[in-house]
Amino acid sequence: MSDRERDRPTTARLDPKSEDFDARRESGRAARAHTPRRSHATWAPTATRPDPVALLEAQAETRDPLLIPLRHARMSVSPFTFYRGAAVIMAADLDAATDSGVVVQLCGDAHLSNFGVFGSAERRLVFDINDFDETLPGPFEWDVKRLVASIEIAARHRGFDDDDRRTARLAAVRGYREQILRSAEVSVLDAWYDTVPVEHVKELVRRAVDDDHLGKKQMKRFESAVAKAFTQDRMKVFSKLVTTEGGRMRIAADPPLIVPVEDIQTIDHEQTEAKMQAALHEYQRTLTTERHPIAEYSYVHMARTVPGVGSVGTRTWVVLLKGRDDADPIFLQAKEAQSSVLERFLGASEYEEHGERVVRGQRVMQASSDIFLGWLRGYPDDSGVQRDFYIRQLKDWKGSIDPEVMVPSGAALYARVCGETLARAHGRSGDRVQLAAYLGTSDVFDESISAFAEAYADQNDLDYRAFMAAIASGRIEATPA
Repeated sequence: MSDRERDRPTTARLDPKSEDFDARRESGRAARAHTPRRSHATWAPTATRPDPVALLEAQAETRDPLLIPLRHARMSVSPFTFYRGAAVIMAADLDAATDSGVVVQLCGDAHLSNFGVFGSAERRLVFDINDFDETLPGPFEWDVKRLVASIEIAARHRGFDDDDRRTARLAAVRGYREQILRSAEVSVLDAWYDTVPVEHVKELVRRAVDDDHLGKKQMKRFESAVAKAFTQDRMKVFSKLVTTEGGRMRIAADPPLIVPVEDIQTIDHEQTEAKMQAALHEYQRTLTTERHPIAEYSYVHMARTVPGVGSVGTRTWVVLLKGRDDADPIFLQAKEAQSSVLERFLGASEYEEHGERVVRGQRVMQASSDIFLGWLRGYPDDSGVQRDFYIRQLKDWKGSIDPEVMVPSGAALYARVCGETLARAHGRSGDRVQLAAYLGTSDVFDESISAFAEAYADQNDLDYRAFMAAIASGRIEATPA
């Protein structure tokens, strides 16, 4: 346990916001005096820095051992995919770095692939953060550093030159800082309800094209991504995943990525399905409204799935429900929520159930959350272990930008939008007035975080090489699906 860890509270909580705006500004200035903005620029590993591979091995102990080789395989593709799965490594490193003391609700894993578009409760396509598995209150700069380092790492992978990478890094931090400053000056409700409709992003792209900062090819690629997002709905999932056997709908097998419940040899599928049906009734108590459309759906089938990169190995189910008839389906994803990688350093969550931790963090950070977002308390797995889950729609107009096809000008624009989006989330959950006073109007913070991100990308390269060496030596196993 580090000295910093001992100095922190045992429970990670957000402080209530004061109605004294002048005192909040003074608090931000005091934090800046205590932790100068330039102090965020440096990164150097401590003499006692944990072995990064050992951290991943320890994390794997709580996950499905059969899926860990797949997780390692997905992480091994590039330094960027490794970074996506290495949130626990960076959390340990950030704990040893400068601490502003300005606390917000952290996403906890704010890399650029955890931003994207989805359908809001008001049936608009919005851009926002879309992954909150690690969410917890903590120093605001932890999210900013993780985002900007991810931009540097992705830009290196794409072969951007030094100037283009620097432009993208600074665009993200400047977007974050300037959005916080704007949020601190508007009315309370305007700051709270501020969102990023996809029309706003479209307008930014159009301006960039008009100013010759972005090519028409990139404009078409963005429009195509938006159009595709509108097709990523429950009916598209239905056509991909569902088959009919003996007149009954079933989720089709695609092992090991999709395994129907009856094909899992280690469980009694009838008992498991009965438990899930009971759990879904219990889950309805965690929704934000009592009269909810979920009450009109009935259980049909379920299958185990393998999500993402960093989440591989957590127990995840996709559950097929139907409404009026077989032509009225919906898919829910029940994803295991484990302890946040941040809790070891920032204190335990105030919520006993990790599903509740994820959901409450998501609801406060997102401008508009999935109406099906809720949690399960202690759902038992096939071994009888009580595990926490959160539930959401599997697909609802979801889409994202592929870092593999980014060009420098597009990367800078995307970085800016991600920075602004993160700022809106921090402004809702934390004290935007305090935060604005800390950041200030100069570019000191921008340059500092940019320098940190560049140095941390070097560290990520070293960690990636150590990870690949561990695979080559047989210390850890990597097996693609």
